[in-house]
Order: sequence, then C-alpha cells, then structure tokens
Amino acid sequence: MPDLNDEPSFCTDEAPLSALLAHGADVAAHFHDHGQLRYAARGALVTATQVGTWVAPASRIMWVPPFAVHSSTAYGETDIRVLSLPVTLTGQLPAEPSVFVASALLREAYLALMNEGEPLRSPRARLLVDVVLAELARAAQEPLRLPEPSDRRLKAVTDLLHTDPASPATLAELGHRTGASERTLSRLFGSELSMSFHQWRTLLRTQRALIELSEGASVTDTAIRLGWANPSSFIDAFTELVGQTPGRYRSSARSSRGQG
Repeated sequence: MPDLNDEPSFCTDEAPLSALLAHGADVAAHFHDHGQLRYAARGALVTATQVGTWVAPASRIMWVPPFAVHSSTAYGETDIRVLSLPVTLTGQLPAEPSVFVASALLREAYLALMNEGEPLRSPRARLLVDVVLAELARAAQEPLRLPEPSDRRLKAVTDLLHTDPASPATLAELGHRTGASERTLSRLFGSELSMSFHQWRTLLRTQRALIELSEGASVTDTAIRLGWANPSSFIDAFTELVGQTPGRYRSSARSSRGQG
C-alpha cells in the first residue's frame, strides 16, 4: 500500500474512469476537490486514508469525500469504475470515507452511467445519478474500517502485519523486531486505535478474507491462508464482524461479480 505520509498530489480530472488494474497495482496518495464513488466490477480495491483502511470487493461500493487523501491497491485483476461527483451532489453522503453494500439496482444504475459515458448534466445521466444517490441513502454501511496509526512505533508493527496478515507472531515478538516494548505497543493500540492488538489483527485478517472469498476461495482455504487456527474460529470471528457467515458472503460476492 502506498505511504500516505508521502506528499499527496492534487488531481483535478473529473472525467469518469474505467480501468483494469493488475494484481498489486498501487495508486499513490492523492486528493480531489470533488467526491468519488469507486466500484470494482471484478477484483477488489483496498483504499487507505488517514483515518483507516477499507476493502471494497464487487459487492461493495466505496465513497471518498472531497479533499480526503487516499491511496489504493488492487487485489486480483481489478476492473475499477470511478465516478466523480461535484460537491453540490454530495450533501447526503458521509463526511468520512465509507463503504456501502451495493444493491442490484445500485450496481445496474451505476454501471449504466459508467458504461454509456453520458455527461452528468444530461437528463438521463442525472436520473441515473439520482437512482445511485437514492440507493446509497438506504444502503447499509460496511462496518469494517481498519483504523491506522500515526505513531511510528505502532505503524512499524501494523506495516509488518499488512505485509503478512497470517503471521503468528506475538506482540512481544513484533516489538522485538521493531524496537518497541510489548507494554508500549499494547498501550498504543488502546490509546490510538481504541482496540487491542488481537482485535486489530482479527479485523485485518477479516478484511483480507473478504477479498479471498470474493475471488472464490473456499472458507477452509481462506481460514488456513490467513492464520486462523481452524475454520470454526474463522467462521465465528467473520460472522461476528461482518454479520453473515463466510459461506453466505462468498455466495453473494460471487453473484455480484457475475452481474458486473
């Protein structure tokens, strides 16, 4: 994931964007004076901001408000569709980056808007935008925001975990590798991220599980690859955080990919 501490660039291009990103492709930190909706018709896009990281596979749509600094990484071959919204149309959307569950109607209106390339000022495009905004207003928000630290000691640890979410290393072992004590790191997880080390790593692994499952991986393979002791513990943790079982999420995500 590109470093948000690098000087972000200001992008003025407001044209709709459709692009195919290779697995691992990065988009450097930048911001806009307009809002952006971002939908991956295939693959998944991980978006990092200064307040957290979000995952948006094909069953989700990402909202980035005006002036929010963000960077992105593609997981799997990702077919990304980006729609810019002027500030005048963003009043009903959240002030912070968010991920929404994408209904069938939202996907169809969004893809029609993107695929046909009509200017937003045209009557038909405005109708489609109205449908998208109306569906977003009633859509459930994805709760899985992964908070990111600013303290350099804690960031050194979370960077290691981002690189290898399945790592079984204890907080003491990670502290030894990064030059910080377990006690200091434990305090920083609570004071800066409002969660424990275990909770943060479980949330990171669950975000990555969303990607694995949306790409068609089995529940058992996902559990093993991401470091859970067994599939049952993965199912319990995933269901508690996501609100549905991994198997059900996998089925709905694959159905969404087929409709993209």
